[in-house]
Amino acid sequence: IQVAALEHLGEPEKLEQSFEIFSAWRKESGCSPVTEKRSFGVTHSNPEARPVQTFHFDICGEVDADIPANTYGVINKEISAGRYAKLRHNGSLDSIGLKVNAIYRNWLPSTQECKRDAPIFFEYLNVGDEVPDNELITDIYFPLR
Repeated sequence: IQVAALEHLGEPEKLEQSFEIFSAWRKESGCSPVTEKRSFGVTHSNPEARPVQTFHFDICGEVDADIPANTYGVINKEISAGRYAKLRHNGSLDSIGLKVNAIYRNWLPSTQECKRDAPIFFEYLNVGDEVPDNELITDIYFPLR
């Protein structure tokens, strides 16, 4: 999936600020309209990792073409194709880590599957300021070999 991405590096607690920057880019550029294009988050590391400087998360919006250089720091990236296990999360993103941990600790060991060397990503199905946290719908994609 071709995406425009804003890389968040550092404290997980400041992720909301990066979401706001990406949202501003999205509105100003028109390259990835939130009502027409899918929204993703790609996790390259565990938010509980320490030191916090090692936390890396990409905030992404689907695009049809390469995006131009910009002052927001949004760049071109891709979400890799392949096999994924998919799990739906309903509600606040504050608790989504519990479902990711359940995939690692409970589901994966109970199957013949192995995690592929690719990041877990999230697809935010109903993003927007008007959506209450308890009504959020997010699909979790767990990469498999």
